Amino acid sequence: MRVYFYHTQDIQHILSEIGEGRFPSHFLYGATHLKDHGIDVVWHQSRIRYSRIKRMLYTTWQILKNYRGIDAVYATHYTGIEPVIFLRALNLFRKPIVIWHHQPIITPKSRMREILGKLFYKGIDEMFFFSQKLIDDSLKSKKAKPERMHLGHWGADMDFYDRIIKTGSASSERSGFISTGKELRDMPTLVSAFNNTGEDLTIYLNHSNGDFSYEKLFHTLETKDNIHLHFIDRLMPGELAEKVDRAACVVICCQETKYTVGLTTLVEALALGLPIICSRNPQFPIDVDSEGCGISVAYKDIDGWEKAIKYISQHPEEAERMGRKGREIAETRYNEMICAREAANLLLSVCRHD
Repeated sequence: MRVYFYHTQDIQHILSEIGEGRFPSHFLYGATHLKDHGIDVVWHQSRIRYSRIKRMLYTTWQILKNYRGIDAVYATHYTGIEPVIFLRALNLFRKPIVIWHHQPIITPKSRMREILGKLFYKGIDEMFFFSQKLIDDSLKSKKAKPERMHLGHWGADMDFYDRIIKTGSASSERSGFISTGKELRDMPTLVSAFNNTGEDLTIYLNHSNGDFSYEKLFHTLETKDNIHLHFIDRLMPGELAEKVDRAACVVICCQETKYTVGLTTLVEALALGLPIICSRNPQFPIDVDSEGCGISVAYKDIDGWEKAIKYISQHPEEAERMGRKGREIAETRYNEMICAREAANLLLSVCRHD
């Protein structure tokens, strides 16, 4: 069996970095391990700098060009392959399409958009969701077909993080708190809480995310000497993972959303065996409080953040226990090998029944 693998990110750059040991392979959603399950992969040749329309047309052409040599399409997102999905819905593209769905399926106010949406989802054979909450929210829409919706256990490349631990925290003591990630981060709440506690916080943040400028935001924020801000301008998960591994706790302070903002940072913390303080995002697949691997805080709750920060800093043995529990979750439930197996099983199944 052979699948065409599509990703919204630069696949060739990621593959190159994986080969050099600088990039965890879970960013490719298990695709690098599909061969272990008897599935060959045709890698999409990414053109990230194209405009959205041009990229969409290019991607459609690439998939159609490979049509005779593939059995299915496996995509990390529907963005960029919309024409192929509509062709599938019209029965003009005869290969199954399996995607990861990042947000809940919604019912728009526009009747025309709902009609187009029904046609669109008819063209997607199977969907992975990151959490049961995303599935439950999606089922409120008439477009959602329960039999086509699957909970995927997207998790970390454990071999990559084991190498980080072996050369890092295994030989030095972890200390301080760290924040990474760029999407919809609630910096005012996080900074206020750490200003008030005086605990050491290191922040690694993009200059901007989309149209929002974090750099301009920080011109308006007071940051005390215990807060160390570093702006980055490129994707550097390997280098950041080494810095995260030196911290004693990972903090994920986000704005309220309807999807799993902060999940990449969460699975990294689990793999590194670090305790977590995070915004209480109900879309997360893991409840850090009930699982015992961290503390969640309500959105915008500065006081709640202060209490959580103080608890972690004042209870180091409990914090270490949280980290061990998180590592256990990564080893047994949320890691790349499990994700790859689930993807392979679904791809093999959908091709057998197509």
